[in-house]
Amino acid sequence: MASPFIMVTAPAKVNLYLGVYPELDERGYHRVDSVMTTIDLVDTLAIAPADDLMVKMVPDAGIPMDSNSATKAAKAMGAAFGRDPRFTIVIDKHIPAGSGLGGPSADAAAVIMGICHFWNIDPTDPRIDEVARACGADVPFFLYGPPAYLSGGGDRMEELFRPLTGTSVALVKPWEAHMSSAEAYAAFDKSTPAAGALEPLVDALRKHDETAIFANLSNNLEPIACAAIPEIPEIMAWLSEQPDVRAVRMTGSGSCVYAVCNTAMAAEKIALAALNEKNWWAQAAKMMERGPYIAVG
Repeated sequence: MASPFIMVTAPAKVNLYLGVYPELDERGYHRVDSVMTTIDLVDTLAIAPADDLMVKMVPDAGIPMDSNSATKAAKAMGAAFGRDPRFTIVIDKHIPAGSGLGGPSADAAAVIMGICHFWNIDPTDPRIDEVARACGADVPFFLYGPPAYLSGGGDRMEELFRPLTGTSVALVKPWEAHMSSAEAYAAFDKSTPAAGALEPLVDALRKHDETAIFANLSNNLEPIACAAIPEIPEIMAWLSEQPDVRAVRMTGSGSCVYAVCNTAMAAEKIALAALNEKNWWAQAAKMMERGPYIAVG
């Protein structure tokens, strides 16, 4: 018998690589190569069967329920499996909006996994991947979580790699300033900065050569975000000067920048300094080995 409710933990992500290209696919999406890994900054979703579908965010972000990625995921599951997705879903939000950390996509993937649990659906069912792709470019990745290379529109799984579990990062972003993915891609179309080399990173991930991995991080949306939000280059320069930092990169279309650190203590010290001395949003985190998981049920 299914549990009366479950708690699903939805981890955020950082991009180890993001390469956006000018050409568009038949859906109108840019061609994108993306390599991501999950981190232990998480949203937590409580999901329970109900008389109707209801999605609530805590704290309330002012997003209409029908526009919420969790609502879209539940409805997409219903359409794919011919069932009425009658659930109450409460999302305890910790992943900041407009950060490039993938919060909406993580929430959507968590809903998909939660409904799989209640409906006794194998998460490896091919229809699940189609549901995930319909919900957003990053959602298929979140069903897995380890470092993964995705192509197409950034939504077609190509290769999974050995996790970088426990690698410490300091996350830093402006409190308010951000640009949406749509704004970032529109700005990209005007200047089309070239994507970095992907193969050196993929090769390093195959070999699990951490020195080479962190030497080959790349994101060609960085110049777009840096031009639009002056705090981002300021944050990147400041992080690069901190002790025990191995690499600094922006994730997604911003506005969050992450510093790969030698130790958890270094990441904590940097996050505290960014918060208290620079008045930026900041948090220490670690890379994880999985995507959404059922924590209680």
